[in-house]
Amino acid sequence: MEDLATFLSKSLMSWVVIQVCLTLVFIWYLRSSKKKLLPDDQLPKTAVILCLRGADPFLPRCLRSLLNQNYPQYDLKLIVDSHEDPAWKIASETITEQEATNVQISPLRIVRNNCSLKCSSLVQAVRELDDSYKVVALVDADTIVHMNWLRELVSPLGDAKVGATTGNRWYVPTGKYWGSLVRYAGNVATVVQMFLFQIPWGGTLAVKTEVLRQTELLDKWEQALGEDFMMHNILKKHGLQVKFVPSLLIVNREETDLFNLIDDLKRLMLYSRLYHPRWLALVSEAVSSILFPTTVIILILKSLLEAKWEAATVLLSCYGVYTVSLLLVMLVLELEIQRVVRSNNQAMPIGKPLHVYAKLSAATIIKMLIAIPLTQWVYGFAILSSLWISTVTWRGVSYRVQGPWNVRLVEYRPYQWLDQPIDSKVSL
Repeated sequence: MEDLATFLSKSLMSWVVIQVCLTLVFIWYLRSSKKKLLPDDQLPKTAVILCLRGADPFLPRCLRSLLNQNYPQYDLKLIVDSHEDPAWKIASETITEQEATNVQISPLRIVRNNCSLKCSSLVQAVRELDDSYKVVALVDADTIVHMNWLRELVSPLGDAKVGATTGNRWYVPTGKYWGSLVRYAGNVATVVQMFLFQIPWGGTLAVKTEVLRQTELLDKWEQALGEDFMMHNILKKHGLQVKFVPSLLIVNREETDLFNLIDDLKRLMLYSRLYHPRWLALVSEAVSSILFPTTVIILILKSLLEAKWEAATVLLSCYGVYTVSLLLVMLVLELEIQRVVRSNNQAMPIGKPLHVYAKLSAATIIKMLIAIPLTQWVYGFAILSSLWISTVTWRGVSYRVQGPWNVRLVEYRPYQWLDQPIDSKVSL
């Protein structure tokens, strides 16, 4: 047992060192990246595509932010699941309120049975674009962007080596729900991993129109469950990069409870297994960050029951250092992201700063500490569960998945007001 305890202690400390180093690399990138924004005459005409099924709680703010961009030539293309969808009414009212002329709202006309509804909507929107659009930008309904969002997203595409640009989401650690804290803790690691692996996020993503056609990405979307993770390998085969833009870290203010989070994580893990270019690396990371700490906890309990006080003390001290170190990594990265967010708040459209951050309370920090092992167990359960599930459900629609390019829509029906969750603040 002593040998096992020594091995696990060294493994935990090594993993902490790795996490600290990776986080420092990410922070260095955040601080060293300089905005190189193109002037108006060099910015290409861009189509911003937003696919809607159901009314997200922040949809009006999302639309207002997209309709007030500091960008010379862009059009917002809304693809709504159907005229009956609650998002149609909200979008129409917001467009009228803003008196917007650069927006087009259309229903999803062809529901493909061999891909997700979002992929069907994206394919429809892109195929309807004329040749004047040189860039396609994708955004999600829970994304509230600042007024320079599109300019900052498109400008790096001026580099011939860059095929796509992206940002990422950052959740707010409110401490209101344990599900929200677990999601926050897991997302801290996810954001760093996606940066290192050049994995794009569909909630803020731009790609050159010519790249979409040259890489036959649209053909892949017509067979897929999701649009973003697959892009890394496809672009890499054509010698193109995915560039992460630090200023496009977007704060997400929605809450979730633990029950809803577990269902969403199962779907995310299945999606990652299908399309993530470094899935085996994720599994290895899971072993290091989930199995080892859990084994240490079991050994601590076993040592206490057997009155092996010295072994219990050593293991408990090691686990304490490990957990507190991860908490410090989270807090340091949180402070860095807050700096980015405050800078973006100064450029919010219509003069409405978000003020989403308050000083973290001692109670929230303690909850964050407890959330670390809880996150490991929840994510471990989600990973294991994803290995044998073959059907996923999203907003009332189920898909049978037998492979990355073997997706079947089980049954389709339009989304309606009765399908809206009662407490929309706790739905993802």
